[in-house]
Amino acid sequence: MSADAAQDEYYHDLSYREDAPRVRTRADIELYCESTGDGVAITTLNNFFFTAPFWRDYTGELAKHYRVVSYDLCNHGHSTRLEQEPTWEEHATDLIGLLDGLEIDSTYLLASSASTQLARDVALAYPDRVRGLVLAGPVLGPQGMRRHRMLQRSWVRTLNDHGVPILFSHMYPEFVSTQMNEDYGSAGFLGLRESFLAMSTPEELINGLTLAQQGDSNPALLTRIQMPTLITLGDDDILLSPTAGHELAALFPNGRCEIMPKAGHVPFLDDPEGFQELVRKFIDEAEANA
Repeated sequence: MSADAAQDEYYHDLSYREDAPRVRTRADIELYCESTGDGVAITTLNNFFFTAPFWRDYTGELAKHYRVVSYDLCNHGHSTRLEQEPTWEEHATDLIGLLDGLEIDSTYLLASSASTQLARDVALAYPDRVRGLVLAGPVLGPQGMRRHRMLQRSWVRTLNDHGVPILFSHMYPEFVSTQMNEDYGSAGFLGLRESFLAMSTPEELINGLTLAQQGDSNPALLTRIQMPTLITLGDDDILLSPTAGHELAALFPNGRCEIMPKAGHVPFLDDPEGFQELVRKFIDEAEANA
């Protein structure tokens, strides 16, 4: 296999669907979204590094059983652009507006990394609209979020000083597991870098990374979230150890933690099928007990 072919193996189809709707959520705000499948809704939340099309490779099995909705945040991807980055509260309002526009009464939220903070905030502010939470590689630590925000600040400095390709080189060994790094090799690194460069502009990354350092970091907030919550954590996650993951889950009145072996900070990258099976079992059990 040539080097170019090897890179293509790890490159995602990030093309946008021409027939996908844009849903009005606030005055002059329209969000690009994709909806696949039928049944109980799962809505994915981007972590400022992802776009809606990215989720297709990691939710395909789920879409056989549920309705999967993926969308671009305001100021990102193909959604409306503003001069000023929305606040967490405005992103939460947009999500509820999206659900209203799609006539979804309530949904499971599937969040990754920085977007787990948005999932938390929506669950607290709109508990009747959230059936449950799936938090993959959460930034919500049982002692707080200081470590994550230190990493975010270092990423912003790298981005400002050296640009997006060097930022990816900085981040890659931090969010990709040891096993995935070895297995993918240089071809995987280059293919994922091309996907990363295609999904975000420097301005989007600066805005997202800056917002991710804001908001309430008090772990006690989690004790107020009553809906079922699944934490999926790679045992090679740079932010949380398995011990910390179980401690975090214990803060939720109805929380659990599943450890994914040899997975990193974004565990569904390492094992898409295993991740989706964990989510499916969680939702099926939650629905049976509802």
